[in-house]
Amino acid sequence: MERKVAWNEYDEEGRNNVFDFAKKYTKFISDCKTERECVKETVALAKKAGYKDLNDHIKKNKRLNPGDRVYAVNKEKAVVLFSIGKKPMEEGMNILGAHIDSPRLDIKQNPLYEDSGLVLLDTHYYGGIKKYQWVALPMALHGVVALKSGKVIEVAIGEKGTDPVIGVSDLLIHLAAEQMQKKGDKVVEGEDLNVLVGSMPPLKNDDTKLSDDDKNDNHTDKEPVKKAILALLKAEYGIEEEDFQSAELCVVPAGPARDYGFDRSMIMGYGHDDKVCAYPSLIAQLESVNPDRTSCCILVDKEEIGSVGATGMHSRFFENSVAEVLDRLGQFSDLALRRTLANSNMLSSDVNSAYDPNYAGVSEKKNTAYFGKGVIFIKYTGSRGKSGSNDASAEYIARLRKIMDDAGIIYQTAELGKVDAGGGGTIAYIMGNYGMNVIDCGVGVQNMHAPYEVISKVDLYEAYRGYKVFLEKC
Repeated sequence: MERKVAWNEYDEEGRNNVFDFAKKYTKFISDCKTERECVKETVALAKKAGYKDLNDHIKKNKRLNPGDRVYAVNKEKAVVLFSIGKKPMEEGMNILGAHIDSPRLDIKQNPLYEDSGLVLLDTHYYGGIKKYQWVALPMALHGVVALKSGKVIEVAIGEKGTDPVIGVSDLLIHLAAEQMQKKGDKVVEGEDLNVLVGSMPPLKNDDTKLSDDDKNDNHTDKEPVKKAILALLKAEYGIEEEDFQSAELCVVPAGPARDYGFDRSMIMGYGHDDKVCAYPSLIAQLESVNPDRTSCCILVDKEEIGSVGATGMHSRFFENSVAEVLDRLGQFSDLALRRTLANSNMLSSDVNSAYDPNYAGVSEKKNTAYFGKGVIFIKYTGSRGKSGSNDASAEYIARLRKIMDDAGIIYQTAELGKVDAGGGGTIAYIMGNYGMNVIDCGVGVQNMHAPYEVISKVDLYEAYRGYKVFLEKC
């Protein structure tokens, strides 16, 4: 069954719309490399679109009415938005859900050390990565440091043109004979992903940047470079070594996302998984005004490590937020909450693998996704024997097909590789636990989980169009 090439459906003006949307998305993923940064930007965009903080309504005992728009933030790492519809909530919502965390290197709690005149930071990788891909690249440091005083310091080093970058070294090919005999998962070990951050000791005749304790040792300390780095961090950010214990710092690829291909039809950047679905979901939600059924967009953390913890989809944040909205509408009861969730429809907005001719052997060509053929519906994710999958119903898929066809949305259906090749997980099965209709629906990605991933601009745009019509018509 041949699917349409989405580019062929657009005239010059239409293609300009594709590129304009892609330009805004490119800025979003360039500026928002961590979940905290995504939430901060989401709230800023939501406020511009007229959204109000749900907690303010709760504190002031204000009622919600159809047409109102509210958001709630969970520990600065997850956010949910509601556009209140005309129909009672018990009839269900139309929900878009995506995750905003991406694979990276997290700085350990006691990370800083000096070895042979070099200062490094210990890391613990986050999410599923090929460790060898994360070496010999320019990296940036993003995150926050929480001080005992209660002050939270935001850190972003390596993104401006005048910033230094950091990185993980690789072994030169001239001495790598033994390394090259290792399996891929052993070429670079997790404990070897140490980030180089400095190599210069302080001037012996200029100790103005050292603390009083350091000045008194006449620079005979065994770790002079480390002390110089700590002095720099103290002067620039007010950070002491002990403050790493209460820090959340991430090492991510430095620099902005870029147009990819001679024709600029694609985008290469960090974090397409899953911001390439989160961003169009967010924009579709912001453009959802006075819907019949309440529309909702949930952007969550921790999907890459199983959706666990207080900010992952397994937490009660979403359910509690729905309960609060029902209460503000004067419609809350435990039964009303259960009915609202069970009667909802959801697109679990997550990526799929896009066919790559260089690695054709892992794909079954009739059931794989292709660049340029639109947004992807994935009936089931999981691995091998559908382990961990949601497996959407035939009736729900038929309904979505009609909605998309009537609106002229270009879409395709796909699986994540051959049956025994592997697989992956999303938040779909978690939301399916409520009994709602759920299917994975997202954008095809090459180089998934590598430092730099690639997507098609037209697939991004079709995802936005598809998400928008879903909120309006489902």
